Amino acid sequence: MPIGEEFVNIGWGVKGGLPLQPWAAAILKERTEQNGKDDPTTHCRPGGIINIHTTPLFSKFIQIPGLLVILNERNASYRQIFTDARPLPAIDIPSFNGYSSGHWEGDTLVVETTGFKDGIWLDRNGTPMTDAAKMTERFRRVNYGKMEIEITIDDSKAYTAPWTIKLNHFIVLDTELLDYICLENEKDIPRLLGK
Repeated sequence: MPIGEEFVNIGWGVKGGLPLQPWAAAILKERTEQNGKDDPTTHCRPGGIINIHTTPLFSKFIQIPGLLVILNERNASYRQIFTDARPLPAIDIPSFNGYSSGHWEGDTLVVETTGFKDGIWLDRNGTPMTDAAKMTERFRRVNYGKMEIEITIDDSKAYTAPWTIKLNHFIVLDTELLDYICLENEKDIPRLLGK
C-alpha cells in the first residue's frame, strides 16, 4: 500500500476540515509546526488503529469463530476484534488499539471500538484522539483485490462533531508478513528535526 495523504493529515479529505475543539486545534498546530518530532511512532511506540490502516506495511486478517485477529508488520503488533455479539465493556485499562466488537451487516464488517489510551496521534501531523473516543469501522471487500474501510471518529473531547474518512486498501493474497521492528538498529531518534 502506498503512503496516502491520510498518513500525514488524516482529515485532508474531510469537507470543511476536521471539526476540532479549540484546544485540539491548538495542539495540532503546535505538533505540525514541530514536524511531528514527538510522534509516538517515531519513538517506536504503538500508533493505534488509524496508524495501522494508513502506514504502508502489510496486515493479515485471521478469522476464527467469534474472533478476527489482525496481525501487522509494524513491531509485530496485533489487534483483536470479537465477533461473538458481545457488547463493548467499561474499560479499566485503556490501550493503544482499544477494545473492539464487530458484527456483519450484509457484506460489511462493522467494528465498534472504545477504551483507547489518551493522547493517541491519528497521523504524522499529530491530530489528537482522546480516551473518550468511539471509533466505528466498516470493512467492505469491493472486489477481488480491493478493500474499502470507512472510519468514523466520535470523540466529543477533541471534536465538535463526529467525522468520517474512507480508506482504500489493496488485498495481496500471495505474500507473507515480514518483521519490521522499529528499534532494530535505530540510529535516527537522536537526530529528529523538530523545532
